[in-house]
Amino acid sequence: MKRIVVVGAGAAGMMAALTAAKAGADVTLIEKNEKPGKKIYITGKGRCNVTNDCDADSFFNNIVSNPKFMYSAFYGFDNVSVMELIKDNGCALKTERGGRVFPVSDHSSDIIRCFERMLKLAGVDIRYNVTADKLLIRDNTCYGIAIYKGKDHEDIKADAVILATGGLSYPSTGSTGDGLRMAEKCGHKITECKPALVPFNIKEEWVKELQGLSLKNVSLEMTCGKKTIYKGFGEMMFTHFGVTGPLILSASSYYSAFRTKKKETNEAIKLNLDLKNALSEEQLDKRIIRDFEKYNNKQFRNSLSDLLPSSMIPVIVKLSGIDPEKQVNLVSREERLKLVDLLKGLELTVIGTRDFNEAIITQGGVSVKNINPSTMGSKIIDNLYFCGEMIDVDALTGGFNLQIAWSTGHLAGEEAAV
Repeated sequence: MKRIVVVGAGAAGMMAALTAAKAGADVTLIEKNEKPGKKIYITGKGRCNVTNDCDADSFFNNIVSNPKFMYSAFYGFDNVSVMELIKDNGCALKTERGGRVFPVSDHSSDIIRCFERMLKLAGVDIRYNVTADKLLIRDNTCYGIAIYKGKDHEDIKADAVILATGGLSYPSTGSTGDGLRMAEKCGHKITECKPALVPFNIKEEWVKELQGLSLKNVSLEMTCGKKTIYKGFGEMMFTHFGVTGPLILSASSYYSAFRTKKKETNEAIKLNLDLKNALSEEQLDKRIIRDFEKYNNKQFRNSLSDLLPSSMIPVIVKLSGIDPEKQVNLVSREERLKLVDLLKGLELTVIGTRDFNEAIITQGGVSVKNINPSTMGSKIIDNLYFCGEMIDVDALTGGFNLQIAWSTGHLAGEEAAV
């Protein structure tokens, strides 16, 4: 019977341990926290967006970094397999807008308990409050891992070790880069790690005046000079530091990928917001003319209440350059068209992202060039496997990142047990 040690009891680690145990291996799962799934607990705002009920093409289209690396893992254990596994083990699921899959209870703790039950039934030995110190390697072969608990140190011998320690995002959940350091120490390349699915810091001071304002049905185009980095549509919110929300989080992953490739660029990265996506410029101009006719004897600053949220009006008035006290019947065509341009292309300047404390995931990690995509095994060290967020693969929001964890964890566990 093969002895396997899995490091990290997050989504990928629990799946790897479960799969290896079901394949007949003697599995020890070690976790530095006092309980499993700490990051699962906070995903989906505490509801746990388990996966996405989409077809394979949609899944791969939502992966930002290295989608081709995921072919074997996903087709070996896809989103349908994940849903069946969870439902068959007592946790009912539901599908919401955009294919997002959640537990019917809306409690992420139910997903964690489901996996705890499965791990117990499979005979996995889970050891909590244990920190992995270093890999035990001889002749380019991993034969175990050194751990410590308090002041007690121990070498655990194993036929294979699976690292599933996560990235650097939400370090309070235990994602502090332990596995990345161990992987780098034994020769693996670590692609630069950056926060992803994370809010933006914005240069313009006026965003602070809009703090707390949420907008729906906004189109966004992110550019650097003449190059378009990302286009999207959805919801966003202004904050005291910049912008956040689903649309912004998606854009941030492409921002981080672009910054990794174009380290030397001095050109500013801009967000261009179309606040009136449903209307063409001509239609919006006609709409404004109608509003101006309705508020014919009012000042310009009092003429936009049908068009914009109240908190946004003073900002748009100021940015338009139109005298706020000017009567609307005196606003020129040129001024009106400038207002149309502003509403169809409100410009923000990105000065960076928030840090890992606010990032949903980490972009970067163990280079996919160092990992066999058919096994999740290291190409450098025998009997060493990787899975989950510590691999340089990441996706947009909607359950895709957890699916990456489930699929890579399953493949690592399956192959390590062979």
